[in-house]
Amino acid sequence: MAEEPQENISGDDAAAAAFGVGDAGTRAEAVVDELGELYWQKTYGGKDAFESLVRTILSQNTSDVASQPAHDALMQRYGMKGGGSATGDPEQDAAAGHDLAAALADAEQSVLAETISSAGLYNQKSEMIIGAAQRICEEYGGAVGFDRFVREEPPGDVREALLDIHGVGPKTADCVLLFAGGRDGVFPVDTHVHRIARRMGFAPADADHETVREHLEADVPGEKCGFGHTAMIQFGREYCTARKPACLDGPEACPLYDLCDRVGVDEVGESVVDPADTLSNDEA
Repeated sequence: MAEEPQENISGDDAAAAAFGVGDAGTRAEAVVDELGELYWQKTYGGKDAFESLVRTILSQNTSDVASQPAHDALMQRYGMKGGGSATGDPEQDAAAGHDLAAALADAEQSVLAETISSAGLYNQKSEMIIGAAQRICEEYGGAVGFDRFVREEPPGDVREALLDIHGVGPKTADCVLLFAGGRDGVFPVDTHVHRIARRMGFAPADADHETVREHLEADVPGEKCGFGHTAMIQFGREYCTARKPACLDGPEACPLYDLCDRVGVDEVGESVVDPADTLSNDEA
């Protein structure tokens, strides 16, 4: 059994769960069920919403190896006054006289940029984090109010509000909904999920990230979506890579071979193209 992804993907508050498998209603659900046998079954939620937002911004366009040290350094510098440690509960931290959103709203951009430099694009990310913190302090009164909003308000309203924050795209908004809000039916789409869903044929070959998300959330039961997201990322790293998916080594090399359309994969010629490029080839 493979290991679970890094903490900043699944969160350390994930809870073990047991989902019903078998008799899947769609092929996408069947794949998620198979991933449940291959990896783990978890449910998510309980992370501080603002910290989840910051963590996801740091992870944009970079690897976990780079973004995790940036997150740790940010929390060490801004997490608690007086050198204390943040509890992960915004209400407890606020009771102790500290609010992470307030601390970052007042941060000097050059200092924050230096702090998160390992994450790459640190000037842009520091600007986005400070802007988001200021917006959250203005509209929700700080991390506590924002956390309550994410957990309690309708997911559609939360997603719309998140997307209205500069620097927050669909994947970032969905990760906050999943890892902080614990919302069922949320299937964030990152690079791995986008590639795999189109390669397997769950969404059109030229589908953008939002279209892929719509197909997956329609075809996978709500309680399996969060787990499906993290497990598909792991599968993309271990088996269904961009340049050399396991199926090029033969059907037996990929545990999901029989459930996959392999769009863009030429097993005989041992070549791989982006699924969208197959449409261009067909038209040519």
